[in-house]
Amino acid sequence: MKQRMRTGIGTRMTTRTGTRALAAAGLALATVTTVGGCAFPSAPKPPLPSPTDTYSLGDPTGYPSDTYSPSPSPTEESYDPDGRSDVNASNCDFSETLHKFTYTVSITNPSTSDSYSYDMDVRWMKDKPADGTMYGQHERSIVVSPGETEEYTAEYTVNQSTFARFWFTCEISEAQKSRM
Repeated sequence: MKQRMRTGIGTRMTTRTGTRALAAAGLALATVTTVGGCAFPSAPKPPLPSPTDTYSLGDPTGYPSDTYSPSPSPTEESYDPDGRSDVNASNCDFSETLHKFTYTVSITNPSTSDSYSYDMDVRWMKDKPADGTMYGQHERSIVVSPGETEEYTAEYTVNQSTFARFWFTCEISEAQKSRM
């Protein structure tokens, strides 16, 4: 490995090195004073809020007290006519030998006091590409007692003897819920 050696170190180089050092020190000082806020003082900063300003819940210490807020009682249940949140479904399938789509649907009534009727609409839709084509549909009404779960298998039989390879998806398109 060949080493290089600098030549020409004299007053000119020393002056240049000294100037660089002075400029670097000035830049460092300007950075520190600006970041620290000394070079350009700003308006006085507002005081930090005290805990009572932050929590103001009536507790003299300023911290939240252990208060109990009860959850709604069964008589205060909210009612949403869209019952899809009460539905779970699984086992989306198609049997080539039976020419049948199936989908297992489970409905849980969250109410502790009211029975509900669910008008269900299950659809088997084309997938890949998903273009809105419906292969089949199953509609059913089912009553679910308070706190109970009802399960059934939605089915749709295809009137076709041969099938090319196809992709499909199952969906709960509607679960209209009404009080009994």
